[in-house]
Amino acid sequence: MIRILHSVSNMDRGGIETMLMNFYRHMDHEVVQFDFLANKPDPGDYDDEIRSLGGRLFVSPGFMSYRKYLAYMTDLFKSHPEYQIIHTHNGALMLYALLSAKKNEIPVRIAHAHATAVPFGLKNEFKKLMRPMIKYVATDYWGCSDAAGKFYFSEKRWSGAHQLIHNAIHVDDFAFNAAARSAIREQYDFGDQFILGHVGRLTPQKNQKMILEIFARMHQLSPNTHLVMVGTGELEQMMKSYTQELGISDAVTYTGVQTNVHEWYSVFDAFIMTSINEGLPVVAVEAQAADLPCFLSSSITSEVKVTDNVRFLDIHDDPAQWAQSILALPPKPRESRAADLQKAGYDIRYEAQRMQNLYMSLYSGIQK
Repeated sequence: MIRILHSVSNMDRGGIETMLMNFYRHMDHEVVQFDFLANKPDPGDYDDEIRSLGGRLFVSPGFMSYRKYLAYMTDLFKSHPEYQIIHTHNGALMLYALLSAKKNEIPVRIAHAHATAVPFGLKNEFKKLMRPMIKYVATDYWGCSDAAGKFYFSEKRWSGAHQLIHNAIHVDDFAFNAAARSAIREQYDFGDQFILGHVGRLTPQKNQKMILEIFARMHQLSPNTHLVMVGTGELEQMMKSYTQELGISDAVTYTGVQTNVHEWYSVFDAFIMTSINEGLPVVAVEAQAADLPCFLSSSITSEVKVTDNVRFLDIHDDPAQWAQSILALPPKPRESRAADLQKAGYDIRYEAQRMQNLYMSLYSGIQK
């Protein structure tokens, strides 16, 4: 068995973590096993499932002190010599894990790009300095999109040996489900309202304040509308306060974390993302699998467009323009888009096998 150590934030229901779990569930665990190095002390939503699948969870001291981090990683690698492959997902901060692995002579060090900009945060300037160094300590360059790969590793490095890893999903789970739509709408008393939906962690990068502004104008133009925000995050209280300021509290539902997110896409009539930057958001792929019209900011890579249901709009446009575009949607029946997603490489059954084969190939190269 090959054990892969994944360096993550923590295993909550964020986009990267959900993507990893999609792949993990579809691995042959007698061949490849995932273990996770969390760099935040908070327990993650997926922790119990990881343990049930045979995975291990470790918690580093975090990124405040590289000296402490390196000491921890050195002890970890000495205690677990089976780790010959580390796969990192921490944005610019993955330099900590990659550099520690290099110092401990871990032969395969995968840097995985998931974004097209350095995320907001207290360490923003520090991250900008770290990002260019990643390509020198990684041995393998993976990315969720060409745009993300070029941003993190440079166009020259990315044009060489690299792996484009699609943020694949179990396509059938996200197909439109009329029964789920009816049941959830009845549970929340949504009735026949037009529902604009969003799924994502509530963070500055995702610019969700703009969603509220767009919806406020939608609701003014068409009162039989409702906004649903699925997810939680550090901006949740600010978002709820701003919802009150805009006078739309009765028309907005914050669901928090949901274990049946795949069913919520069937509840929605349109999907929206106003992110300032994204690598390739898996939620936009999920929404397309549900045959939802998707309104995405033009800051999101165009590679996310798998079906003809995607429209890109500028985040600098007036929110009223977004509102009018959404309300101008012609009604149409929802259909299966499985063939489109499979053709584009977003079916997890095939992509997980490809990833497993990549790990096996890398491991075989070490043994030679």
